[in-house]
Formats: sequence, C-alpha cells, structure tokens
Amino acid sequence: MNLNTEEKMLKALESLDLKLTNIRAGRANPAMLSGINVDYYGSPTPLNSIANVTVPEARQLFIKPFDRSALKNIEKAINESNLGLTPNNNGEMVILTIPELTEDRRKEYVKQAKSLGEEAKIALRNIRQEDNDKIKKEELPEDEEKLYLDDIQELITKYNKLVDDKVKEKEQELMSF
Repeated sequence: MNLNTEEKMLKALESLDLKLTNIRAGRANPAMLSGINVDYYGSPTPLNSIANVTVPEARQLFIKPFDRSALKNIEKAINESNLGLTPNNNGEMVILTIPELTEDRRKEYVKQAKSLGEEAKIALRNIRQEDNDKIKKEELPEDEEKLYLDDIQELITKYNKLVDDKVKEKEQELMSF
C-alpha cells in the first residue's frame, strides 16, 4: 500500500517542480520554453524537438531551428504563449532577452510560488485522505491499521517538508540579485 502512496506523492512533487521552473527569476532557462508547441507543417510540435535552445548569457536565450522555415512559426508560438517576452528574429535564430525583474514583480512571483506550494500540499493531503479511507475499509486488525496510518502520516510529513524546501529555494532564487 505504502509504495503506491509514495509514488503518488512523488508525482505531486514533480508537478510542483515543473510549475516552479516556469516562474522566471530574471535568468534565462531553456525550461521556460517547455510546453510551447509550434505549428510545424500543420501539426503542433514541441519547440525543443524542432530547434536547439541555448543560453549564451544569463539573460538571453537563442532558439536556432533545424529548419529555417520554422522561424516565423516559432516566433508566433512564443508570442502566443504569454511568457511576456518579445522574440527577435535575425533570420537565423530567434533571440529572447529576459528583462530584469522589478522588486514588485519578484514579490508577485514569490506569492505565485507559495500558492503553487500550497496547491501541492493540498494534493498531498488528498492522497493521504484517499489512502487512509482505503485502509479503514479493509477491516484490518487495529494495530495493523494504525501502523499503516502512521506510515502514511510519516510520508506526508516528509513530502510537506520537501514542498516547503522547494518553495523556499525558489523564493531565495527570486529575491537574490
């Protein structure tokens, strides 16, 4: 039983990780572009499968497509993705410059990170509740039931701490510059 619970909790943590990567800290990170699909010959294609994304300096991303004819579509996809970045097309690649973050913007991102952390904790609590209910329905001997419930409580304590650590780490990343 425990293995399945931990697996679900790990997935909730991985989901938080992915969401936190998309909160930018004023630094260029290729992961910012994950989830962007480009219309490539009529089908939506992940950006990273039709172009190389490099970080030449801390606040710039270079997107060099394998096929130059995709440049306009890449530019369009970035504009439509609500990243808040303006792509510059130089005929060979698309260049994204990440603007410096203002203090207010940083605080807004920290709030967003804390909110994502809270969502992850809610997901963890739901997993705990679901599994606790399953255990109680199984009509196990009292001591065995208590053992399982304690194991699940230990897991949620562990994963809640991991969520707090990740949010705190993101907060430090956002506020340091």
